[in-house]
Amino acid sequence: MNAIVILAAGASTRFGLPKQNLTYHPNESLLQNAIRHAMAVSDTVLVVLGANRESIEFSIKDQPVTILYNPEWAEGMASSVRLAVEKLRTDFLQISSALFMLCDQPYADADLLLKIVNAAQNDKGIIASHYNDTLGAPVLFKAKYFPYLIALKGAEGARNLIQQHADDVEPIDFPLGEVDIDTPEDWERFR
Repeated sequence: MNAIVILAAGASTRFGLPKQNLTYHPNESLLQNAIRHAMAVSDTVLVVLGANRESIEFSIKDQPVTILYNPEWAEGMASSVRLAVEKLRTDFLQISSALFMLCDQPYADADLLLKIVNAAQNDKGIIASHYNDTLGAPVLFKAKYFPYLIALKGAEGARNLIQQHADDVEPIDFPLGEVDIDTPEDWERFR
């Protein structure tokens, strides 16, 4: 079984307000959009919140997802990855892989997530989205990488891990992956 982890703990400092709550579809925020697509692909969806938790959590508290609070969110993405993997290793023992996604990539839809999950049937241990000459999120790691993910530190996320194990990576083309919402200008261009 695979789990999907939505990383949504950041402070949105470049945006100036919690971008997780930006209205994407009518009556649906960027985070709610990510949850909808994740739930279409997996029964096990974890959402990691941190900064601005109070103003974000209310909009997803009725969703059938596991909400994790990362008190160390200011350290960077690695702290959220560690928290999620530790939760999977203790409470979801049947999980064989974890697909990490970001709520600020609005084009990361269920079709893409399903492609990534299906590609994990091969012998590669990492299935990574390929866009703009890079490999990144959404990215799936098989359980053999969980110890590496728990060892991550700081803002690095998992990109270094992907690079270090390049021979064990299956790329999935996702040209729209370069569209992410980091600033108000990004949001205006996207809309």
